Amino acid sequence: MDSIFHRISVRKYEVKMVEKEKILQILKAGMQAPSACNQQPWEFYVVTDREKIRELSGVSPYSGCAAGAPVVIVPVYRKHGLIAPEYAQIDLSIAQENIWLETDALGLGGVWFGIAPDRKRMDAVHQVLDLPEDVEVFSMFALGYPAESRPQQNRYDESRIHFVE
Repeated sequence: MDSIFHRISVRKYEVKMVEKEKILQILKAGMQAPSACNQQPWEFYVVTDREKIRELSGVSPYSGCAAGAPVVIVPVYRKHGLIAPEYAQIDLSIAQENIWLETDALGLGGVWFGIAPDRKRMDAVHQVLDLPEDVEVFSMFALGYPAESRPQQNRYDESRIHFVE
């Protein structure tokens, strides 16, 4: 649970590659996410190619800092063969959060870029990575060894809690 209260958005990274074992551990955490009807709609593209990362950093007005990341994970979801396709993006949100928490637990830092449901951003990532037609892009997650640190903001607000008894 420490990562829940420690995780921050990290946008600056050391010039250091992330070990493949750590990337696989992060993706393992993502795949442990619950999903509607256990459909597990996810696939993950791990981008370490510097030119592709540079291109991905331009798909959104907010993704420029991805250019300095050694790794960008692009979670996608399948469009066909799902039991509850209307919940695929929710499933991917849970997987993405697991990915972020495990990234923090491993001493790394990252930042989540919202791509879906913005069709222009989804199509741009799809094109940069030349993805198969049967998947939809959900998000991008830049990660690496953090070159910045700060305490997490306390977001607890008791006024937003309502008991119905």
